[in-house]
Amino acid sequence: MQKNLLMSSITVLFCILAYPERSIAQEASTEVTAKGAEIKLLSADYKFTEGPAVDSQGNVYFTDQPNDRIVRWSTDGKLETWLQPCGRSNGLFFDREQNLIACADEKNELWRIAPDKTHQVLVSDFEGKLFNGPNDVWVAGDGALYFTDPFYKRPYWQRTEASQMPQRVYRMSPDYKKITIAAEEFRQPNGIVGDAKRKLLFVADIGAGKTYRFNIADDGALVDRQLFCEMGSDGMTLDSQGNLYLTGKGVTVFSSTGVKLQTIAVPENWTANVCFGGSDNKTLFITASDSVYTMAMHVSGLK
Repeated sequence: MQKNLLMSSITVLFCILAYPERSIAQEASTEVTAKGAEIKLLSADYKFTEGPAVDSQGNVYFTDQPNDRIVRWSTDGKLETWLQPCGRSNGLFFDREQNLIACADEKNELWRIAPDKTHQVLVSDFEGKLFNGPNDVWVAGDGALYFTDPFYKRPYWQRTEASQMPQRVYRMSPDYKKITIAAEEFRQPNGIVGDAKRKLLFVADIGAGKTYRFNIADDGALVDRQLFCEMGSDGMTLDSQGNLYLTGKGVTVFSSTGVKLQTIAVPENWTANVCFGGSDNKTLFITASDSVYTMAMHVSGLK
């Protein structure tokens, strides 16, 4: 009994030190959604939605991959096609200059899309071989890019086998001149998200049904690999309290210490990805099958 009490006290102390914005009362609560909140359908005018990303103003961009377009939701509630075609973009993330980094897997490329919608191909191969298909990307505090490269056969590809084995996580240097292997030993890495302030990176191995946490060293290397939870994920996001949101069958929320807090049911067969957005950064945007949903939260997204 005393040992259990001591361990509980240590866990609470860790959370307070690592996440000072989280109170003891918040740690005791398992609900991250706003009181009485219900999931709301934003739109179902798509074939398959993915890759939601939020800009500095709270506007949310997401992909409708089969239709080869990026859609923009603005904080005034308007939805519009922002870019079409878009290289069959999948995962998205904004960099510090508000360029949209896109996993454009039509030709296995990584794009940087400027606010004026022009784009630059950052990379398409590693050691002379095409990437399998960049899937999800996160931009670190120093501007480096970390991205997953699983193999999912696309109907618009001629090749039928992976070109890069094993399937890995890669790092692109802040000047975009160097690509290195950041991590491997995955079955099929997919979702990726990080905490720049605390130098943490989370990678979901959807093929193995596991999610790992890494520390980001000063040179950008991923070190101290640890199993975070026994669940894989398609896409992921973090909130300001350090909670991690995983997707697949609905949205599952884990605390910063890997404790399951809450499951948000989504009325679709598959939930692909999530992000926080809106003017107060307290709306959860959920891309699921042919639809996009929102959920009011009592926590805000990690910036």
